[in-house]
Amino acid sequence: MALLEVSSLDAGYGDLQILENVDLEVADGEYVTIVGPNGAGKSTVMKSVFGLTTYMGGHVAFAEREIAGMRPEEIIHHGLGYVPQNDNVFSTLSVRENLEMGAYILDEVPDRRLQSVFDRFPILEERQQQKAGTLSGGQQQMLAMGRALMLEPDLLLLDEPSAGLAPDLVDDMFDRIDEINGGGTAVLMVEQNAKEALRRCDRGYVLVQGQNRYVDSGDVLLADEQVRRDFLGG
Repeated sequence: MALLEVSSLDAGYGDLQILENVDLEVADGEYVTIVGPNGAGKSTVMKSVFGLTTYMGGHVAFAEREIAGMRPEEIIHHGLGYVPQNDNVFSTLSVRENLEMGAYILDEVPDRRLQSVFDRFPILEERQQQKAGTLSGGQQQMLAMGRALMLEPDLLLLDEPSAGLAPDLVDDMFDRIDEINGGGTAVLMVEQNAKEALRRCDRGYVLVQGQNRYVDSGDVLLADEQVRRDFLGG
């Protein structure tokens, strides 16, 4: 049974439709990647699941509950965490304050949740009093993921997590995502580094012009000559 089920989704921004009849599933604990050319609507799928676009039709169900048309502040209560590509930390707040903001819907922040994030990202514990805006790009991405994990979501949505990172930090970021998924959290990721993302994920979707083009295991998509030639640079 799918944890997340997107079917015949139409969505966009205002009157501009970007997605047409998109289908997508993520099973409990699964690691799924969306790849495709620039402008394909990859990030729009992610934002649509989290209620950040104009819903135009179709269904988005999470844990068998229809969430299409819900606002993000409602969706977060149902077990989804979202890490946007840009502006994903509160730069003037400390690292610790950013993490506490991730649990704002709780009456108080359990120490065990903070410690769980610190155990996963030790550098954040070392710099918990430091302003988030003074962290490196890689550390800010860790902080954004840590904040999303504060509510212990069943599904973590990641939009271009390696964007802007130095090449030597990209593998480390993917390793950390692998660890999060290995701990039982399902992951749905949009990623510009398509080859590496497909190597690591369970299944991949290739999106083109707002529509599904291919879906299969990551290994199968990597081995498909047509997919490699058209979308992965050969």
